[in-house]
Amino acid sequence: MYEGVVQDLIDELGRLPGVGPKSAQRIAFHLLAADPVDVRRLVHVLTEVKDKVRFCKTCGNVAEQEECRICRDPRRDRSVICVVEESKDVVAIEKTREFRGRYHVLGGAISPIEGIGPDDLRVRELMTRLADDEVTELILATDPNLEGEATATYLARLVKPMGLRVTRLASGLPVGGDLEYADEVTLGRAFEGRRLIDV
Repeated sequence: MYEGVVQDLIDELGRLPGVGPKSAQRIAFHLLAADPVDVRRLVHVLTEVKDKVRFCKTCGNVAEQEECRICRDPRRDRSVICVVEESKDVVAIEKTREFRGRYHVLGGAISPIEGIGPDDLRVRELMTRLADDEVTELILATDPNLEGEATATYLARLVKPMGLRVTRLASGLPVGGDLEYADEVTLGRAFEGRRLIDV
């Protein structure tokens, strides 16, 4: 335990996701040793992010305006919506340059253990977007874990009466992976998602 403000800094850093006590201590001492100009720049950026960044009124992605750049882009396909859990998932998909539709960020996944249900996510906003008959396909790109699967199943059942094409991202073996190291679920999904090879 350190005295006063140093311990306060370590405690606050330790509240960040993925930062344990040892990492919080290392970061705190790095900041103490850093040039004051660098620390002020960090403080300025943190303050600016909290002041300027909001969530897009349409999709829920992070934005500096009312709508994010993707929702403002007229070249994006309005008939396809890709549902993701978090804004960082949008970034991951955008890096592939494969998807030209729009997104909907739920703000998490259904997790009864953590007390997160559909009402805690942006499901109502999604249903409002789907009600205008412009959307023909809904891609469920939630994480391939228990919570992501539960969320995808819930959404698929919810929108089924709307007659939309509902798809789920394929999952399976990673490129460069070895079969012997794959778990049963991953290997099973790889078999389910197999595709025809055109020769």
